[in-house]
Amino acid sequence: MSPSSSSFALSARGSRMALLVLGLCWLAVLFDGLDMFIYGSVLPHMLAEKSLGLTPDRAGDLGSYATFGMLIGALTAGTIADRVGRKKLMVACVTLFSLASGLCAMSNGVAVFGLGRTLAGIGLGGLLPTAISMVSDYAPRARAALTIGMLMTAHHAGGILSAYVALWIVEPLGWRAAFWVCVVPLLFVPALARFMPESLSFLVAKGRTEEARALAGRFEVELPAVAGKKAAGDRWNALANLFRGGEWTQTLLYWLASFGGLLLVYGVATWLPTLMRGEGYELGSALTFVVLFNLGGIVGMLVAGRAADRFGAPRISSLWFALTAAGVFLLSVHMPLAVTFAVVFLTGVFLNSAQVMIYATVSIRSTPDSRATAVGWTSGMGRFGAVFGPWLGGQLLAAGNGDWGFTAFAVAGLSSMVFIGIAALRSSKQEAPGSDTPKGLVTAH
Repeated sequence: MSPSSSSFALSARGSRMALLVLGLCWLAVLFDGLDMFIYGSVLPHMLAEKSLGLTPDRAGDLGSYATFGMLIGALTAGTIADRVGRKKLMVACVTLFSLASGLCAMSNGVAVFGLGRTLAGIGLGGLLPTAISMVSDYAPRARAALTIGMLMTAHHAGGILSAYVALWIVEPLGWRAAFWVCVVPLLFVPALARFMPESLSFLVAKGRTEEARALAGRFEVELPAVAGKKAAGDRWNALANLFRGGEWTQTLLYWLASFGGLLLVYGVATWLPTLMRGEGYELGSALTFVVLFNLGGIVGMLVAGRAADRFGAPRISSLWFALTAAGVFLLSVHMPLAVTFAVVFLTGVFLNSAQVMIYATVSIRSTPDSRATAVGWTSGMGRFGAVFGPWLGGQLLAAGNGDWGFTAFAVAGLSSMVFIGIAALRSSKQEAPGSDTPKGLVTAH
C-alpha cells in the first residue's frame, strides 16, 4: 500500500470513529431532548386531568424543578467527569434521567413528581456538556464547529419526538404513558457503555498515557497534548479577571443577556402548547407548534454559525433576539393557522440560536486563558433564567393573565437584545490573533 493510500485509510478509520462517537452522543442527546420537552408537551393533559391536583402555578414550579436540576448537573458535571471519566458520566446521566422519568410516571402526588423532575434535570444538565466534550475529542479539527452543531440538532429532534409522543400515546393511554416512554433510553445504556470509547483528554489528564496512546492508535485519531493542571487558585483567579478593571460591566451585561435568553428558551419550551391552547387552538395544532418550533431550532443551529462568521456573533445575537421578541409577541395574536405555523417556525429558528450566539460572542471576545471560565459562567448565570421562565409562565396563568405570557417572554427577548448590543458596543477587545476557537456554535443551552 502506498503512503498516500495508507494515510487515506487512517483518515477514513478516524472519520468512522468520529461518526461512531457522534452517533452515540446524538442518540443520548435525542433522549435528553425528549425528556426535557415531554413535560411541556403533556402539560395540557395533566392540567385537564387533575390527577395530581395540578394547578397552573404549581405546574410552573414543577417546570422550574427540572431546570434547577439542570443547573446543578451542569455546574457539577465537569468536576465529576474529571474524577470518573466522561464515558461513565454519560452512562450515569442517561440512567438517571431515565429512572427519574419512571418515578414521574408512578408518582401519586406533586411532591414525588417534583422529585422525579429534579433528578431528571440533574441527569439532563450533566449529559449535554459531557456529550459536547466527547464529540470535540474525536471530531476532525477542521469540522469541530460543524460537528457540535450536528450534535445539537438532536436536542431539538427530541423536542419534535416529544410532541408526537404526546399526540399518539397520551391521548389513548394518559400522560403517565409519556413518561414511561422516557424510560426506554435505559435500553440504550448497555450499547453506550460497550461501544463509546473513553475521552482521550480525560485519559491524558489522568496520566493514563499508555491507555490513551493505545486507544488513539486503534482508532487512528490524534492524541491530545498534555495540558498543565490548573490549581484551584488559578481557576478563581480566572473568574476574578472577569471583573477586574472595566471588565465587570461587560461580564454583567453578558450574564444578564444570558439570563433573559434562557428565560425565554425554557419558558417558551414549557408553556408553548398550553399558551397556544389558551389562544383558542386545538391541542393537535398546539403540538404541531412544538414540532415546528424545534424544526426551526434545527435549522437555526445549522445557519447561525455561518451568519456569525460573516456578520459577527454580537450583531447576529442582537438581531436574532429582536426577531425572536417580535415572533413571540405575534403568537399572542390569533392569526390564520398557516401564518401562525410560519411565525412559530421562524421564532424557533431565531430563538434557539440567539442564545448560542451569546456564548459565541463571549468566546470570541475573551482571551484564550479566560475563555472557558467566561463562557462557563455566562452559561451558569443564564441557568437561573431557565429556572425562572417556567415559574413565570405558571404564575401568569394562575393569576388569569395567560394572555400576558407571550408578552412577558417577548420582553425578555428585547432585554437580551439590549444587553448583548450594549456589551458589543462597549467591548474594546478583539479576537485573539491566531485563536482557533470557532466563531460559530461553541456550546449549548
